[in-house]
Amino acid sequence: GHTAVKEAVFPFNRFPGVDVILGPEMKSTGEVMGLDRDFAIAFAKAQLGAGVTLPLMGNVFISVREGDKPAFLPLAKELATLGFRIIGTRGTAKYLRDNGIETTQINKVLEGQPHIVDAMIDGQIALVFNTTDGRRAISDSFSLRRTALVNNIPYYTTVAGARAAVAAIAALREGEMTVEPLQSYLQGSY
Repeated sequence: GHTAVKEAVFPFNRFPGVDVILGPEMKSTGEVMGLDRDFAIAFAKAQLGAGVTLPLMGNVFISVREGDKPAFLPLAKELATLGFRIIGTRGTAKYLRDNGIETTQINKVLEGQPHIVDAMIDGQIALVFNTTDGRRAISDSFSLRRTALVNNIPYYTTVAGARAAVAAIAALREGEMTVEPLQSYLQGSY
């Protein structure tokens, strides 16, 4: 009758210069849980508990590796339907446009200004989806991840995380998030 979503909390903002990409040696400083009868709302609650506020409107930046582009297509379509404006790097923007999604192209940092980090610092980006492949791509996107962290922009690096975030945004747009006592979820489960 309910879904619980556990989210690890990492103190990235306490360590200037640290990269937010998780590795096997990293340990969280705590965990939060979102609980609801609906997965999407439970995920939204877990994000909120971890200090991440999902946007209900604005610009979404999408830059994903080649193999992830088909998985991001329905997510970009849903976000566009919800009224978000899609922004992407050259390859991702072209792929989304070729598949019928209006997408504004923006430069990667290495391609020169104006670039995505400038847009993030200027408050023009509400949400980031970025998947990378290989050491060079991970290194090249460090400033993107760090800027998202410093500016409190929700940032997802996996297809699964992006799917959950889009589902949560859609659910939040449809209804109200409620708070109930833990016992209300456990009644009848004995």
